[in-house]
Amino acid sequence: MRHPWVKCISLFVACVMLAGCATIMNQTTQSIGMSSNPTGATVTVDGAPHGKTPVVARLSRKENHFVKMELEGFEPYETTLTRRVSGWVWGNVAFGGLIGLAIDAISGGLYKLTPDQITAELRTKGHASFLQHDTLYVAVVLTPNPQWEKIGQLAKLDQNATQ
Repeated sequence: MRHPWVKCISLFVACVMLAGCATIMNQTTQSIGMSSNPTGATVTVDGAPHGKTPVVARLSRKENHFVKMELEGFEPYETTLTRRVSGWVWGNVAFGGLIGLAIDAISGGLYKLTPDQITAELRTKGHASFLQHDTLYVAVVLTPNPQWEKIGQLAKLDQNATQ
C-alpha cells in the first residue's frame, strides 16, 4: 500500500520540473556574438572588458546591457542589448502556471536579449555622419585626407529650375 505523501511528493516534483520551462529551455544567460569591421576592437559590456572582436559574450538575461567597441583611430561604437519576453513564457502559462512564471522571472529565463548578434561598422575619426540607403553611401567628412582624390562635389539645387 502506497503512502499518501508519495503522491504529494510526486506531484510537487512534477510541478517543479515543469515550472521553469523558459529557464530550462533558455538558461539564465545568453551568448551574444560581437564583431566589428575592422576587427580587433576592444569590447566592454556594462563597463567590464570582454575581449577583442570577434568575440562571444555570455550575458545574463535578467537585465539590459550597454555595449561599447573601441579601436584606435575610429569612432567608438555603442549600443544597448535589451531584454524582451521570450516565447517560452507560453510554455509556463500552459504547464507551469504562476510558479513557472515566478521562477523564470527571478532566474532571468523569462527573457531573451536582442539583438542576438552585434556587427559594428567602425567609422574613421572625423566622419560626422554615415548614411546608408540601399547601396548608396553618403559620408560627410569634417577633415578630408589630403591623399584622397576629389571626384565630384555637391551643389545646391536651384528651386526655380525644378518647377
